[in-house]
Amino acid sequence: MGVVTYPHKVTWERIYMIEDKVRRRRERAIAALKSTGIPYAVIGGNAVAYWVARVDEGLVRNTKDVDVLVRREDLPALIAPMAAQGWFHVQTSGVDLFLEGENGKPSEGLHLIFSGEKVRPTDPVPVPTVDDAEETDQFRVISLEGIVKMKLIAHRDKDRTHLRDLIGAGLIDTLWPAKYPPPLSERLQALLDDPDG
Repeated sequence: MGVVTYPHKVTWERIYMIEDKVRRRRERAIAALKSTGIPYAVIGGNAVAYWVARVDEGLVRNTKDVDVLVRREDLPALIAPMAAQGWFHVQTSGVDLFLEGENGKPSEGLHLIFSGEKVRPTDPVPVPTVDDAEETDQFRVISLEGIVKMKLIAHRDKDRTHLRDLIGAGLIDTLWPAKYPPPLSERLQALLDDPDG
């Protein structure tokens, strides 16, 4: 087996630079979206980070992309004002997103999920609506019940990890499964029964 070489030397300084770059890109994306005046809600890992940080900053995970909930009918009205601020609409693999600059990377984009719709046809229920959100001093974020619901719907490994973070922060307890229909309630109960499973 040959020697593995890496393109970048990793230092703490480089790690901090990457984290700062991600934070600034997230702020630019949300500022551009807010400026349109069109309803939205921050979802995904950033929403989880927001809720967890309210309780325990030590449990917060970094995430490099930004996921937002918008109404499908508002997408055409978003395209021009977002482009004027350097965010260009593309659709790739059936996903709508805005890339920062014409050569932006999808992994670093503003990913759109449509309010009140199923993300995949096989999802058990639709995601919450954009109205299920609250205003913070910096952005609109989906409610705690809403982000838990979205994570239970998606149910990928990273979604279960985010749910474990919310459980670990004491934001979800044994009363929460009753808030959701099957199979979401069973998924949450399984995590509460065995968070490491």
